[in-house]
Amino acid sequence: MGSRNGRKTQHHSKPIKIYFIFILLLLIFTPRVDSSWWYIGALGARVICDNIPGLVNKQRQLCQRHPDLMQSLGEGAKEWIKECQHQFRHHRWNCSTLDRDHTVFGRVMLRSSREAAFVYAISSAGVVYAITRACSQGELKICNCDGHKRGRASDDRGVFDWGGCSDNINYGIKFAKAFVDARERMVKDARALMNLHNNRCGRMAVKRFMKLECKCHGVSGSCSLRTCWLAMSDFRRTGDYLRKKYNTAVEVTMNQDGTGFMVADKDFKGSTKNELVYVENSPDYCLTDRSAGSLGTAGRVCNKSSRGTDGCEVMCCGRGYDTMRVKRVTKCECKFKWCCAVECSHCEDLVDVHTCKPHKRPDWLDIT
Repeated sequence: MGSRNGRKTQHHSKPIKIYFIFILLLLIFTPRVDSSWWYIGALGARVICDNIPGLVNKQRQLCQRHPDLMQSLGEGAKEWIKECQHQFRHHRWNCSTLDRDHTVFGRVMLRSSREAAFVYAISSAGVVYAITRACSQGELKICNCDGHKRGRASDDRGVFDWGGCSDNINYGIKFAKAFVDARERMVKDARALMNLHNNRCGRMAVKRFMKLECKCHGVSGSCSLRTCWLAMSDFRRTGDYLRKKYNTAVEVTMNQDGTGFMVADKDFKGSTKNELVYVENSPDYCLTDRSAGSLGTAGRVCNKSSRGTDGCEVMCCGRGYDTMRVKRVTKCECKFKWCCAVECSHCEDLVDVHTCKPHKRPDWLDIT
C-alpha cells in the first residue's frame, strides 16, 4: 500500500516539474521590454496576477490586492493602444502591436526613442483615465466619486454648488503612479529616468483636460442656480495633446551623478517639465528590421496626392507604389422616413488604392 502511494505521488510530480521548468525558461529567454503590464489588455477577463509576465513584486501585490482594478486597467489598455494607433495611422511607425506577444509592441520599445516616449506617456494616461472612470461608475470597491468637491465655488459665470459625481482624478493618478512607476523605480539609469518623466507627463495630460459640467435649476430652465461637477474630457483630447508633445519631444542625456538628465541641445531654453523626452534617435522605419523592431512600410496604403507623412513619397521612402483598382460599396441616396428611420441605397464605385512597393534587393545578391 505504501509503495503504491509513493508511485502515485511520483507520477503526478512529473508534469508539475515540466510546467515549472517551462515557466522558468519563459522568464529567462524572454527579452526584457519594459512595462509588460501592457499585456493585461490582451488577457481580458482572464487576468490572473501570477500569470502576467514581467510584473515586478509591487505590481503583482497591487494586482492581487485589487483584482477589480486590474479588470479596469485591462479595458483601459485596449483604449490607449487604439488611441496610439489612431494618432500614428498616417505614419511609417503606426503603433503596431504583435499578436500573442506579451511585450505588445516588440523590440521597438527597447530603443529609448520618441516612439517609446509617446507609448509610455499614453499608457500611463490610459491607466489614469480607466481607473478614474471606473471609480465614478461605481465599479470599484476602493474608490468612488471625489468626496472633496462639496460646498460652494465660483467660476466666470458666477457662484455654483458642488454636486453630482466629480471624477476622482486624484485617485486615478495616485494608483497609476504606484502601479506604472513601480518597475522604473527598481533601477537607476537613463531609460528609467526617461520612462518616469514620460509617465508623469501622461498622467498630468489627463488632469489638464478636466472640465466643469453643470446642471441648471430655476424657473423655466433659468440658470439662477447651478449644480456642477468635474469630469474628464474625451480621451481623444489627451491623445491629441500627447501627439503634439511627440512632435516637440526633447532629446536628453543623463547627468554625471545619475540623478537626472540634461537637455542635449545646449541652445534649448525653457523647461522640460511638461515635455516628452527621449535619449536615442528613432530609426526611419522604412525597412523591416527585426533588431530594431521595425516592420517596414511595404504594403502600407498611402495617399498619392498628399505631401504629408501619409503621402506615397514619404510613406514609401522613395521606393514607389503600386496601384490597384478596387470596388467600394457605400451608402447613398439616403432618405428620412417618417417616423423615425433613415433608408439608404448601396452604391458601388471603383477607387484606386495605392500601396508601397517592397524594398528591392541589390542585384549583386542574386548573382551566384
